[in-house]
Amino acid sequence: MSATLIYCYDPMCSWCWGFQPTWKALQASLTPYIDKGEIQIQPMLGGLAVDSNAPMPLPMQAKLAGVWKQIESQLGTQFNHNFWQDCQPRRSTYPACRACLVARDQNLEKEMAAQIQQAYYLKAQNPSDLDTLAQCAVKIGLKEDGFLKAMEHCKKAEVLEQEVQIARQLGLNSFPSLALVMANQIIQIPLDYLNADQMLTDILAALAKLKNS
Repeated sequence: MSATLIYCYDPMCSWCWGFQPTWKALQASLTPYIDKGEIQIQPMLGGLAVDSNAPMPLPMQAKLAGVWKQIESQLGTQFNHNFWQDCQPRRSTYPACRACLVARDQNLEKEMAAQIQQAYYLKAQNPSDLDTLAQCAVKIGLKEDGFLKAMEHCKKAEVLEQEVQIARQLGLNSFPSLALVMANQIIQIPLDYLNADQMLTDILAALAKLKNS
């Protein structure tokens, strides 16, 4: 029986953006265990902020702008701080999460998340806006009309809301989060934003524990 490593994220979570280099390194380190069928990786959307057309309050904008600078200082992550002047921020990440779900159906979730993050953090574009997400979809090879129809269906069917509920039931309430799951048992994996080796050690220890339980 293989274990599932759940990666719970939100494409508009700035800490998820900061985590990307180490997460990529961790996935590379896990390749031998994935190839042997011991571990499989499952992304899960966290749904940081529900649908909203209201402008983000100025105090929250200032707080998040400060978080970007904190991540930049601690992790060396690149941000385009012009976003806060060039865009009308909204506290709404559900559209971006749905775009990742739509791309998942085409096996392009990782590519979509990367495009959204680059648009948001590097190009000062707003992924709360459907037109920004449609541009991201086209860049990864999706047809705009089909993408927009799928986004509408995803919203009506509450596909994201169902996934968010599962994440909450698993105790994945912060983003990013990692957890190893096997046979209805779950072990949370502590995050290390700068050290993939430590997380690999923790994952393998959790795998051994789950196999022996």
